[in-house]
Amino acid sequence: MRALLQVEQPTVLGAQEALPDQVSFLQDSLGQGYRVIGQGRSANGGGEASPILYDSRRLELLDWKQSALSDTPERPGSVSWGNIIPRIMVSAIFRDRVTSRRFLTVNTHLDHLSRRSRVRSAQAVLRVVSDSGLSAVVTGDLNDGAGSAPLRELLTEGELVDTWETAEAHDSEAWGTFPNYRAPRRGGRRLDWILASPTFRVLRAATNPQRHDGGWASDHLPVQAVMLPPENSGAQ
Repeated sequence: MRALLQVEQPTVLGAQEALPDQVSFLQDSLGQGYRVIGQGRSANGGGEASPILYDSRRLELLDWKQSALSDTPERPGSVSWGNIIPRIMVSAIFRDRVTSRRFLTVNTHLDHLSRRSRVRSAQAVLRVVSDSGLSAVVTGDLNDGAGSAPLRELLTEGELVDTWETAEAHDSEAWGTFPNYRAPRRGGRRLDWILASPTFRVLRAATNPQRHDGGWASDHLPVQAVMLPPENSGAQ
């Protein structure tokens, strides 16, 4: 993991299932200048998190929020919609220090058992995107593949697009994103996604299959995209 992050140096990183010591390790591996927002999904803020790590030399954090994916989003640890495990999303508004553009980032991890929870959670994420009035990037382990009901919720209205599909170039094969520490398979299911407003220009996208020192960084493959902010002066 450390070797991967030091090679890639992402401007924004959305992680899932990260315990507190793992979040600290990610931040330390990325190096000086990186900051982290988000805490655990339990009622006391402990347990697994879906943090956003970002390069504060490039991005200024303007605001952020963590919400439960439930009927009571303001109550930490709350559950609804058939998911037994609390699920969360972390949303943040950044200003790009180079272009002065503001944009929204949402990072999440949808439920692995309840399809209804995934659909309702996707609707909640899309509302945050719509209500922001900003161009948005959504990262997450959505626990569902292309054409599934949660992905249709997120993509049908046209407010978000799949960055793999809109990328001008691909830096990898179309690998499945959950090889579970085994060699990746072409055409396997994509559970992990980067979605974005169509106002972004997506230069490159990849599902990164590289091993470092003979090991995998995670049971999921990193999903990556290189994007430019909206060019027209009226867009955010």
